[in-house]
Amino acid sequence: MSQTEPDAAAQSQPHISDTMTGTPASANAPAGASIDEPANVPADASSSDAASGGNTNTKHALHTNLKRGMESRHLQMISLGGVIGTGLFLSSGYTIQQAGPIGTILAYAIGAVIVYLVMLTLGELSVAMPVTGSFHVYAEKFIGPGTGFVIAIQYWLTWTVALGSEFTAAGLLMQRWFPQTPTWAWSAACIILIFTLNALSVRFFAEAEFWFASIKVFAICAFIAIGLLAIFGVIPMKGYTHAPMFGNLTKDGIFPNGFMPVFATILTVNFAFSGTELIGVTAGETRDPETAVPKAIHTTLWRLVLFFIGSIVVMCALIPWRQAGVGESPFVLVFSSIGIPYAADIMNFVVLTAVLSASNSGLYASTRMVWSMGHEGMIPRWFAKTTRHGVPLLALCAAMAGGLLALLSSVIAASTVYLVLVALSGLSAVVVWIAIAYCQIVFRKRWIASGHTVAELKYSTPGYPYTSWGAFILCTASFLLVFFDKEQRFALGAELVFIVLCYGAYFVQRWWRKRHPREEDEPLRLP
Repeated sequence: MSQTEPDAAAQSQPHISDTMTGTPASANAPAGASIDEPANVPADASSSDAASGGNTNTKHALHTNLKRGMESRHLQMISLGGVIGTGLFLSSGYTIQQAGPIGTILAYAIGAVIVYLVMLTLGELSVAMPVTGSFHVYAEKFIGPGTGFVIAIQYWLTWTVALGSEFTAAGLLMQRWFPQTPTWAWSAACIILIFTLNALSVRFFAEAEFWFASIKVFAICAFIAIGLLAIFGVIPMKGYTHAPMFGNLTKDGIFPNGFMPVFATILTVNFAFSGTELIGVTAGETRDPETAVPKAIHTTLWRLVLFFIGSIVVMCALIPWRQAGVGESPFVLVFSSIGIPYAADIMNFVVLTAVLSASNSGLYASTRMVWSMGHEGMIPRWFAKTTRHGVPLLALCAAMAGGLLALLSSVIAASTVYLVLVALSGLSAVVVWIAIAYCQIVFRKRWIASGHTVAELKYSTPGYPYTSWGAFILCTASFLLVFFDKEQRFALGAELVFIVLCYGAYFVQRWWRKRHPREEDEPLRLP
């Protein structure tokens, strides 16, 4: 991970325009460089770079100021770290209450299928065009510049709002040990900690997140193993004189609240799975994306199925579904019922670590998106400034704004506003997923139309076009089905209004720049 090494993703990777026009990758390489040699271009050349014939001397010079060099193990664990957080440890309690045990398992299974289809489409795009800020760059190229702007803002919203949720969750978890201390105080402490971790080098972030995620993976495996022992009566369970087995799954019927809540709560499941797309954000900073990205996609899927659905089955078997909620983590509730000394406190610490880990990856992703938008000129370019250590500090500060939402929710009502934050973040994630699926559909059509073959792709989406259209339709349906959840219907309206405002901001920005044209700013660095 030497900082002096060239970005592996820059080697032999075509520009976005190359994939559409058939221009050889060597056409954009410096004179004297062969296709097999590392071209002196950034790993994250964007569509505007392609449009200008690969000129990266000014607009894209800031890319070289970032200290990058992630490996495959970092890519996999960062993706898992962004996913395994409040979605599993807290939101799952809300989902169980709404949809019932079997309904929750079904909702998570449907969500797993949706996210896997989206990741397959993202894999093709990320391997063909490994760029930082990939989602909005793809949308700008294959849908339109206005949509590219909207997707960038949406993804920023996904993680900044999620950050508020994670910080709120951290405050709630600390209440177990310090019930007299206000939630907002612990949320503020978490904000300071996570900001400090991200203000250091990216190399430190990647290693720290690798070990954070490893702790979570080990804890979940232990939870499932101990839970299974309790289910089969090997470990005694409070309130049971016999092995609980799986009677709680169907005690009040298969769907105690009806079938519609299963679809309505898919939004909460989407929030739980949001973060898998971090693979696309880090693809432009990962060595050998042709191998690392597909591997991360496939290993992440089976791990999510095991961790999420396995944990949900254990929770639903051991906890009466009406006792689940967001006031206390279902994980802590299970261990308290098992009666293992200090087990609940240990699990509470692990859950807290998981929340901090998800916040860490989320702040990284949000910072990268803000930095990319500033670098692309979508927002003021001073957001793209970096320190002499290569840290986009101003973008980091903007991304941390989501932490204020944590303080607001903890002061007003942590157990209600938190759910609204989940809804907003989940909807924004689904909007991004819809765009990813559609971009891959357009990309493949243009690739074939330009005279290329599928065999030329280093990684192609299996089952195209059914996989791609399936991802697009299922994501769109899950977005619209939020209407049937009365408690989260407001979030749907707010999200639609926000999308309109984003488009409005883009057109106002474009109008202003036409009236006040200016030359591109020179790359700036903070002292």
